[in-house]
Amino acid sequence: MTLGKKIRELREANNMLQRQLASKLEIGDGYLSKVERNQKTLNREHLLKISVLFKYPILELETLWIGNKVYDLIKDEKQGLDALKVAESQIKYNTTNAKI
Repeated sequence: MTLGKKIRELREANNMLQRQLASKLEIGDGYLSKVERNQKTLNREHLLKISVLFKYPILELETLWIGNKVYDLIKDEKQGLDALKVAESQIKYNTTNAKI
């Protein structure tokens, strides 16, 4: 699932119009429409507002947000999946060595 789809899902589950959520986030409703279609991104402060508003875990929203950022970075790269594996290995290595 993408962050945009999750935001739309939360908004619709709470019977909220795009313009209502956009107003609460202090962004344009056109911008929110693009966010929900994964054409634009929000910042972390918006995620916190969404988390509080819909009582949804901020960590799950941040995970989707980071996932979208990573995808945007590698989507056109031929070795994108290989690069993800390298990054995963580096994270595991650094996490293991940080505990020592």
